[in-house]
Amino acid sequence: MNQQLTVQKRSGAKENIDLDKIHRVITWAAEGLDNVSVSQVELRSHIQFYDGIKTEDIHETIIKAAADLISEQTPDYQYLAARLAVFHLRKKAYGQFEPPTLGDHVRNMIDMGKYDKHIIEDYTAEELDVLDSYIDHWRDMNFSYAAVKQLEGKYLVQNRVTGEIYESAQFLYIMVAACLFANYPKETRLDYIRRFYDAVSQFKISLPTPIMSGVRTPTRQFSSCVLIECDDSLDSINATASAIVRYVSQRAGIGINAGRIRALGSPIRGGEAFHTGCIPFYKYFQTAVKCCSQGGVRGGAATLFYPIWHREVENLLVLKNNRGVEENRVRHMDYGVQINKLMYTRLIKGGNISLFSPSDVPGLYDAFFADQDEFERLYNQYEEDTSIKRQTVKAIELFSLMMQERASTGRIYIQNVDHCNTHSPFDPQVAPIRQSNLCLEIALPTKPLTNVEDDQGEIALCTLSAFNLGAIKELDELEDLADLTIRALDSLLDYQDYPLPAARKATMNRRTLGVGVINFAYYLAKNGVRYSNGSANGLTHRTFEAIQYYLLKASVGLAKEQGACPSFNETTYAKGVLPIDTYKRDLDAICDEPLHYDWETLRQEIVEHGLRNSTLSALMPSETSSQISNATNGIEPPRGYVSVKASKDGILKQVVPEFEKYKDNYELLWSLESNDGYLQLVGIMQKFIDQAISANTNYDPSKQPGGKVPMKLLMKDLLTAYKLGVKTLYYHNTRDGADDAQQDLAAEDDGCAGGACKI
Repeated sequence: MNQQLTVQKRSGAKENIDLDKIHRVITWAAEGLDNVSVSQVELRSHIQFYDGIKTEDIHETIIKAAADLISEQTPDYQYLAARLAVFHLRKKAYGQFEPPTLGDHVRNMIDMGKYDKHIIEDYTAEELDVLDSYIDHWRDMNFSYAAVKQLEGKYLVQNRVTGEIYESAQFLYIMVAACLFANYPKETRLDYIRRFYDAVSQFKISLPTPIMSGVRTPTRQFSSCVLIECDDSLDSINATASAIVRYVSQRAGIGINAGRIRALGSPIRGGEAFHTGCIPFYKYFQTAVKCCSQGGVRGGAATLFYPIWHREVENLLVLKNNRGVEENRVRHMDYGVQINKLMYTRLIKGGNISLFSPSDVPGLYDAFFADQDEFERLYNQYEEDTSIKRQTVKAIELFSLMMQERASTGRIYIQNVDHCNTHSPFDPQVAPIRQSNLCLEIALPTKPLTNVEDDQGEIALCTLSAFNLGAIKELDELEDLADLTIRALDSLLDYQDYPLPAARKATMNRRTLGVGVINFAYYLAKNGVRYSNGSANGLTHRTFEAIQYYLLKASVGLAKEQGACPSFNETTYAKGVLPIDTYKRDLDAICDEPLHYDWETLRQEIVEHGLRNSTLSALMPSETSSQISNATNGIEPPRGYVSVKASKDGILKQVVPEFEKYKDNYELLWSLESNDGYLQLVGIMQKFIDQAISANTNYDPSKQPGGKVPMKLLMKDLLTAYKLGVKTLYYHNTRDGADDAQQDLAAEDDGCAGGACKI
């Protein structure tokens, strides 16, 4: 390279390029890393230099050169690239590598309107100095490259128009902790902040997108998932659309229950007019979802739910496919089809399914969720009443259409509404579960809105977090982590704002939380067990028993201090009923692991003291936030040892944890011969999880006769999931012959996998 080439510094001044300076920075970033070469990075960078290049462009060129070298053989380049990216990020944020003191940083951020001014009202300068002493900025060096780019793209406080960055990761973590424990007594809160900061900055607890990007800023809405139910009236439809807009603009992912809307041709006002059907109103909701971005972090997204016996179901099932014309398609939402035992029974016995408009069959829609025996009685009664308009379709044809659309779009989801209500923390007679959310893991009571400004309806919110199983050596570590997590998330419910009264009332009464896991694939690999052959069943049972036990223990402990949630009496927990009492006994045939914790003492404590939170667990995808912890996402097997994810920030490569040590133990997605072992594990998890699970089904046509996945296999997996008590099914993935490791986050950002529930 010509030594006379000049560089433009951040200040605007020009000077000759100093190759030694560049060499020193790369050498610093490579310190302690295996199988990385400073000269390789320099060689890849040189050819892109030109006269007058900006220093920040040089830095970005070097970062990209290092990132391009990430591979199975040389995984540590992901840390070299990350360190260079952290160096660059801090230069942009602070003008230097060393961060300022916390006190100076906070005061500057509040002056700029970037941090909430309550921070300096709640904390003295001396306390901020103590918090500053807790910070270990060198923990930034533990990030992978994908993590730094996700932090920079989604989580760090910034100006999204100009691209200016104002903070680095350790300030994010300490300020989230400070905000969440601000209302704790002064004699204890600093200790809670320190412990919570250590847990999140050392990747033991994973936080969701709304919390990481929002807590500490003046925007105060951090619930990941918002469930809105619509009634069969124009007032309710308009209120639902308005609520969608309010919450999409506040970073939330939306679940819409529109199953009550009457079918096309149904009478209105006693026959004065006939109804235009569901599709025009679904289009209305789609427009509401897409008119705002989720706080500038990602586009709005929603999943809409309806029952399989709705008279319009054959038209609703095809709304997302690429055939047809715009008038009869609503492609920019996803859909959840609601099924129960009676519908499956009709399928198994080769029977018919009668399709009704909910408006024509009084009581049927409510019984579908609240009382399965009553639903069957009413359904049979209405089938015998020839005066009621209906369509009759063979069950096999309807289920085949549903599974075909699920296979072709990947986005027709399944909700087993009976499992959601019989294996639930809520009494279905009082607080039935009538929908889920974007990612199919939230199962909370809702009530239809009639007016967006009153609290007569019930908008369900769920606030999320996750344990990083890969960072836990002993299950008993979960006790302290559960206590920290429940305290932090419960505090957040009081800390955040509520755009709508129906959401505030429901949240204050139920105080619902959803704690999940990340890094399950790594957890299995390092324990030498596999998805496919049953060897992980016992470990999974022990692990998720511990998770639910310690979460319940933490919540009952908090109830002793601060009182049970006001609507505790609407939970099955209030009757002494626990998840271990209501799971599908079919699971006992595949896992004979005994219970290891003192559930009877816990049961007595819950009945006596109540729970601070109506729900505690849910297993979400965690597609983006798992990258921050350099973890495998959620409970899924990885597609490749190196994931190559396309995002708006470019191509991000990430190597599975401890690849070189556990390569032979990892089971990749497309190496699984069937979904059987995976679905067994999901069923075992569901035994303990009190909400639901984002569980996917995966198919490789090349392994099937004639290169086509047979319908009978899709049906078998659907029925297997139901038999094992699985509440919901999320994505249907089909191997398309592309690079196994490639994933497109831009596409996944359309759903909760892009961040809302993706913690």
